[in-house]
Amino acid sequence: MSLTLTVDGDRWRRHLRAYTDATPGLVPVAKGNGYGFTLGRLARKTQWLGLDTLAVGTYDELPEVAGRYDGSLLVLTPWRPFGAALEVDPALAKRVIHTVSRQEDVAGLLDREPGARFLLERATSMLRHGMSARELWAAAREVAARPGAKVEGVALHLPLAHGAHLSEVRRLVNDVVAAELPLDTIWVSHLSAAELGELRSAYPDLTFRPRVGTDLWLGDRGALHVTATVLDVHEVERGDSYGYRHRTAPKAGHILVVSGGTAHGIGLEAPTGEASLRARAATLARGGLDAAGFVRSPFSIDGKQRLFAEPPHMQASMLFLPHGARVPAIGDEIDVRVRYTATAFDRIVVS
Repeated sequence: MSLTLTVDGDRWRRHLRAYTDATPGLVPVAKGNGYGFTLGRLARKTQWLGLDTLAVGTYDELPEVAGRYDGSLLVLTPWRPFGAALEVDPALAKRVIHTVSRQEDVAGLLDREPGARFLLERATSMLRHGMSARELWAAAREVAARPGAKVEGVALHLPLAHGAHLSEVRRLVNDVVAAELPLDTIWVSHLSAAELGELRSAYPDLTFRPRVGTDLWLGDRGALHVTATVLDVHEVERGDSYGYRHRTAPKAGHILVVSGGTAHGIGLEAPTGEASLRARAATLARGGLDAAGFVRSPFSIDGKQRLFAEPPHMQASMLFLPHGARVPAIGDEIDVRVRYTATAFDRIVVS
């Protein structure tokens, strides 16, 4: 009676090991819902892989992983002189690597914790966090004036498009070299293996550490299978009312009640970022279907995605199955297509 993620454990572990072996300096990222697996499970898998650093998204996520992994813990959200950044368990202080993205925060962090470990973040074309070249150079002077400062590298958070940003990275790395910081490590994201290889050849004195989430944990989708349980089945005739909103059946068929609803992330759609005319047209089409009450759900029966009978509920969804389609029995499992980073599963079964 659950929304279940079933993992082919042998296949998944083979992928994790192969990816790790092929990616020098790998820093796994475990944040949010743990890419569907939970933060704790990813922390244990990082320990199993024998890697020295695990990245989390926020300071609030540290307690979820710290007891399951004993290496260094990089926090990707920049340090600020307020909030959870000031509430880190003192027992974790030596393991935590902060990200500092503003020049003034270098002094703020070191005034509070002179022995803090941290990265300096250089702004990229993503324009999310980070310092300009001038600010990075000023931060370098601040670091030089603090003999006990433990700066462990420079962080670059790049846009998603692989293969399109090598020239930008070269420019940014040149800024880092010009800053004359006492470091030899660049922590990067969203670079392909080929790009990393080119950078390592161009800058043999620097170490590049790729931070990876999706490609590591979700890189072999064939090892993952999501199912929902059929909880109830009701035969309806055209015009019969059903659901919270008392909609009427457009024709004869069946209403299926299945596990999985908004509490799991079902039916909650984030923007895809697609800008093509075709993608925009599809969005408009979905909007029209929504107004008419016919929206394709992520639930599939016999390989065909079925329509929501009404918007999903908190922990269950109602589907409309037209007359003539095979009707699953109560207790049967049906396939579900989900966005793993936005889905909370009731059960995770790893073989």
